[in-house]
Amino acid sequence: MGILNLTPDSFSDGGKFNNEKSALQHTEKMLKDGAEIIDLGPQSTRPKAEFLESSEEIRRIGNIISLMKKEFPEALISLDTFYSETVEFGFNEGIDIINDISGGHYDDKMFDTVAATKLPYVLMHVNPSYETMHDKIKFADITLSENQYFSEKTMELLEKGVNDIILDPGFGFGKTVEDQMKMIDEVKYLDFGKFPLLIGISRKSFIYKPLGKSSLDINEETQKLHLKVLQQGAKILRVHDVVEAKKTVDAFLNK
Repeated sequence: MGILNLTPDSFSDGGKFNNEKSALQHTEKMLKDGAEIIDLGPQSTRPKAEFLESSEEIRRIGNIISLMKKEFPEALISLDTFYSETVEFGFNEGIDIINDISGGHYDDKMFDTVAATKLPYVLMHVNPSYETMHDKIKFADITLSENQYFSEKTMELLEKGVNDIILDPGFGFGKTVEDQMKMIDEVKYLDFGKFPLLIGISRKSFIYKPLGKSSLDINEETQKLHLKVLQQGAKILRVHDVVEAKKTVDAFLNK
């Protein structure tokens, strides 16, 4: 899953791809580099990012989804939003996957809207409000807490008729460095293999800050962690650097 940020303020590539021409060019590059899913993000969710209403997300997206579907019909398009209204817009434009970092917490219409679309849904583990999204919590047992959360949320989704669920442990969202390293080690225990796992650790601070490096200077370390989660059953890697991640996936599959 290659990341396409339509934002001026994302932490590592803000402003690079927030017009139709650059967005399509970057999409083409990621697909050529080996991406199978393009994750479209109209709003930054980094710490201290500007909060946007759904109407502004929709304005930023504009015609990009329909243009992507026309130019690259083979690509799966994932829409990264926590608004049901943006999901409805994206669905009408032709998206294939809903990627909701809020787990339905930030919009009480989200789960019903997902059910109506019948699209696959990425369920992420996150703190229960936008304001506390990045508040660091020291969990007694992060894996147990995530499994309790996923158990409750997937049951709610299944009851509403959402059957195609992908789980995202929520790296970079309100967790300590220690807990995130524990999460890496215990990916295989998350939800006991009931649903496919998406792992998003690309350019995350829990990797680069302890090393005293920048977000753009941790490829080797990131790929080692990517390999580790693939070995434990992870199915999707959400990445900025598609070429390097593809090498890791290929090495894993060809062992």
